[in-house]
Formats: sequence, structure tokens, C-alpha cells
Amino acid sequence: MAESKISIYPLLTVNFIGTFGLSLVLPFLIFLVERLGGNAVIYGLTASMYPVFQLVGGPLLGRWSDTYGRKKILLVSQVGTLISWIIFLAAMIIPVTKIIDVKSVSLGTFVLTVPLLFILIARAFDGITGGNVSVANAYLADITSDADRSSVYGKLSVSTNLGFIFGPALAGILSVTVYGEILPVIVAVLISFAGILMTIFLLPESSEHTLHVVPLIKSSEAEDSDKKKISLLVSNKPGFLEVMRMKGIFRLLVIYFLIFLSYNLFYTAFPVHAANNLKWNSASLGLYFSALSLLLVFVEGPMLSWVSKRYSDYSLLTFGSFMLTVNFVLLVYGTNFLTYISLVFFAFGNGFMWPSLMSILSKTAKKEFQGAVQGVSTSFTSLASIVGLVAGGFMFSFFDTGTFFIAASIILGVFLLSFKLDYSKKDDL
Repeated sequence: MAESKISIYPLLTVNFIGTFGLSLVLPFLIFLVERLGGNAVIYGLTASMYPVFQLVGGPLLGRWSDTYGRKKILLVSQVGTLISWIIFLAAMIIPVTKIIDVKSVSLGTFVLTVPLLFILIARAFDGITGGNVSVANAYLADITSDADRSSVYGKLSVSTNLGFIFGPALAGILSVTVYGEILPVIVAVLISFAGILMTIFLLPESSEHTLHVVPLIKSSEAEDSDKKKISLLVSNKPGFLEVMRMKGIFRLLVIYFLIFLSYNLFYTAFPVHAANNLKWNSASLGLYFSALSLLLVFVEGPMLSWVSKRYSDYSLLTFGSFMLTVNFVLLVYGTNFLTYISLVFFAFGNGFMWPSLMSILSKTAKKEFQGAVQGVSTSFTSLASIVGLVAGGFMFSFFDTGTFFIAASIILGVFLLSFKLDYSKKDDL
């Protein structure tokens, strides 16, 4: 299919539905885990189950999407999400039964209960079928030109952040009803089912994907006629190592890893910091994430559309990483005022940096390998999420708000690497 014949808006709607469902539980997940017997370490473990299993599922689904089509694999991912939310709902209904009582210097004090185990299983199942991000990125690469790529990925981020605006806000409203926290989970189940219907009926396939072979080495016509032609034929499903050896890819994946490592230190430490230090409740936490997402919609929408026509992806990556570093430094001081001031730096930092990096990666990868490359990038983000989510709980236990300084140092590394990346553009990319 020609790039211009497919609208991006059905995919953006499907993406919105997915993030909306996920964000419904964010404001109260830390409180739910603690009420069911867990602590900050268990909260980090719960959050890390998704990327642990996505580390396996993401690359596989990305490669399959190169062969069998984006729509089919995206549908598999959507069905997996629905099943995971049904398991999560079951955890809200079954009795709280103790499995093991743990008192440890390193892990802290917590009780592993049956509902907590169900939540861990739900997050794991969603992770193993969690190829939606890599497949969506590859889908957009299929249907857009290089010139529009940064702006289009900005719109994808906008649809994500719209989900994070309405999800926490609705969760805050629903969780204070007589039904409590179970009602947002029921809505998440219904929203996931709606995403499946949207994928089936409104999302067209982005292009024809069939298994084929491509010559990687061609014999020269100038060679002696008696010499045999040497060709290396491979499937269009390159594995992990093949993707890593592609020109210009490895350096981008390192940046992916560092960004997600800092993000997940933040997303693990901040809810605990908000609950324990700032004395916020689930409504306050939901308001914060909604305000952040609202700012991101502005930055990644009209603002990014304007600046991307005037500055390169590499310049926006550099500027965004600097702004994000300032955001994390402000959080170190742990006051309500600086916490809300940091929102502006987070929005401009993430809003300029992340779509630009996705654009750079999609332009660097060959068109026929978009799914494989995006799948491997998911592995890097999953690995970073595992380390960040697990380490975030431990770090906050020992360093408190100093955890945010560690996140700032990591993003500062991205800022410094971005200069090398800009230089390498002339040579490698």
C-alpha cells in the first residue's frame, strides 16, 4: 500500500485505548500493593513483571509482524492485554490469603498473598504478548515518509499521553465510589475489549508482508567469468545479533536503554516518594500524572510539529535530554512547589527527546526490517525497565530522593552521547 493511502488515526485511537486502560490503575497501584501485603520492593517487582516477559515477547512479535503483517500481531497483543486484565480483576475479587511472610534486611517486611501473586501473573502475561509498542512504531514507519516521521511519532506520543490524562483522572473519580478500586479495573477490561474491536474493524494492514529472501552480498560483474557468484541469502527476519550489527543501530539502542532506565527509576520511586514524603493520596497522584500528560500533549502535538520543521531530530534529542536532566534534579529537593515546577521540564524534555529518538531509529533501520529493529529496541527498553523498576525500590529505600539524582546522572549521559550521535550521523547513519 502506498504511504499516503493509510490514515494514522485508527492506530492512534487504538494506542490511546491501550494506554488509557493501563493508566487507570497507576494512581492506586502502590496503595493496592501495600494493602495486599507488599512494600516498595514488591511494588517494583510488580511493575517489572511486564518488561521481564516483554524482553522475550517483544522481539518475537516484532519479527513476526515483518512476516505476517502488523495488524495480525497487534491483534495478538491486544488479546493478551485483555486476558491480563481479566486475571488482574480476579485478584481484586479473591480472598487475601497469605502465602509467605518475609522479614528481611535487604527486602524489607512484606507478606506475599494470593491476590499479589495473581497481579504478578497478570503483568507477566501482558508482557509476553506486549509487542504493541514495537509493532505500532513499525506500522507508522510503514505508512509515513522520513520528512514526516518525527511529527508522526509526536502524534503517537500525544495519543499515549491523552490516555494518561483521562486514565488517572477517571481512576481518581471511580476509586472513591462505593465500588472502590475494582471499578477502574472493570473499565480497563472493557476498554481492552474495545481496543480489540477497533483493531479488527478500523485498522487496515500497513503493507504486504511475506517471507522472502534478500541478497546481502552480490558478486561483481567485473569478476572473472569463471568465478562463481557468491550470494548470501537470508530471511527477512533478522535475529537479535543481526539487528545489533546493523549500521548505526547499536548506539541508538544504548540511548534507548539509558532513557528507559532513568524513566523506570522515576516511575518506581516517585509514587513511593509522593505517598511517604509528600503525603499525597491516590487523587493527588492522579492529578499530578494527568497534569504531566496534559503538558506533554501540548509539547508533542503543536509544539513539536512546529519545532521539528526548524530543528533536526538530533538537536531536539540533545535539548530534550538536558531539560529532562533538570527535571530530575528538581525532584531531589522533594518539595511540592519544585515537584510541580519540574513538570514543565519533564514535558519539554520528554516531549522533544522521545519522538525524535524514535524518528532517528526508524530512519536508520531499513524498511523491510522495521519490525525486527523495533522489536529489539523493545528488548532494550524491557531490560532497562527490569533494572530500573527493581532497583528503584531498593534505591529509594536507601537513598530516598537521592534516587532522582541517579536518574538525572543517567539522562546527563544521554545528553553527552547525543553529541557523538550527531557527529556519527555524517559517518554511520
